[in-house]
Amino acid sequence: MEDFIHQYYVPRIGTDSIKWDGMTNTYGEEGLLPLWVADLDFKVPKEVQHALSERVDHGIFGYSMPPKNYYETYLDWQLNQHDMKIKQDWIRFSTGVVNSIHYMIQCFTKKHDSIMILAPVYYPFFDAVRDNQRKLVVSDLVIEHEQYEMDFDDIEAKIKAHQIKMLIHCSPHNPVGRVWSQTELEKLLDICSKHDCLVVSDEIHQDFVASGYTFVSVLNIGEKYRENLIILNSASKSFNLASLLHSHIVIPSKEKQEQYDLFAKIVVNNAPSLFGMVATQASYEYGLKWLASLNQVIDNNFILLKELFKELLPKAVVYDKQGTYLAWIDLSFYLNGEVSIQDIQHKAKVAVDYGEWFSDKSKTCIRLNLGTHPDIIKQAVYQIKSIF
Repeated sequence: MEDFIHQYYVPRIGTDSIKWDGMTNTYGEEGLLPLWVADLDFKVPKEVQHALSERVDHGIFGYSMPPKNYYETYLDWQLNQHDMKIKQDWIRFSTGVVNSIHYMIQCFTKKHDSIMILAPVYYPFFDAVRDNQRKLVVSDLVIEHEQYEMDFDDIEAKIKAHQIKMLIHCSPHNPVGRVWSQTELEKLLDICSKHDCLVVSDEIHQDFVASGYTFVSVLNIGEKYRENLIILNSASKSFNLASLLHSHIVIPSKEKQEQYDLFAKIVVNNAPSLFGMVATQASYEYGLKWLASLNQVIDNNFILLKELFKELLPKAVVYDKQGTYLAWIDLSFYLNGEVSIQDIQHKAKVAVDYGEWFSDKSKTCIRLNLGTHPDIIKQAVYQIKSIF
């Protein structure tokens, strides 16, 4: 682990990084310790850098199409790492998972249709529904057995009451860190299938799963559900490639493929990202060992975080991180009126994602990014402790 950190850790201040250099736009001040945006402080695998350099040396950057072996590499990764048997003709490309969510909403629903999300959840889900003039319906996750769980009775009741056309699902779940079990996913898909509700599953964190847990894609729950499923994923989180603007849309249904292709011809109509394809293919071909080391750093950072909170702020609730590289923490015990959640920024000088961004019922929570150097995690916790 130490070798990985030594080789790949780079604090990116001064590189026009949103996370390090763009905080002023979000927080209104400089000099904060950045544990907010969900990207990594680690360089991509050396083989990925080499593949990109070779393509730059080629010198021609015109319109490009995926090479045949791109599909083979992607399909092999999904099969070998996640037991997902995807067919090539199911795959479409986009510039990112968030953009893909907008496209799914625009393609498969109409204005004023109702769309459900399960909160707290990644806040662009809220924006995607509202910005496309759809009706947002929220089913709140409930805390049972010290973890967040889906409220299936509430989900089904609201799907029926609001005639929900689409459920935007997050798996593994950002920010609460759940890796949904096969049983939970089957129950969810049963409900959605019964009420003809399309499930769009954001699985971008599929490669970040803690020891003892197994990521299960909705694609693997059963063939009978596939007509009503769309899966979104990308190597951008796994290998820190977000700015290369490349992601996958997996559509098993032939009918929905045709519907999306007609929509994309009119609305999207852009070629895939050349450098995104090059970096993604190299990542899947050569990055497995790098990713394993990264996951070890993240898991150790989470253990460190839990130990520090147990020592310094023992009444904070640090929820178990089953997946993602994000920690979800409830500080409600310490927010007694004298200290507010905003003091983490204004006094502790740490930039966090505030819980209220993910749900109006999570105002005492924060989300911290674990994809960084352990010393940054330690510094952040000590600075947060200083205000209480």
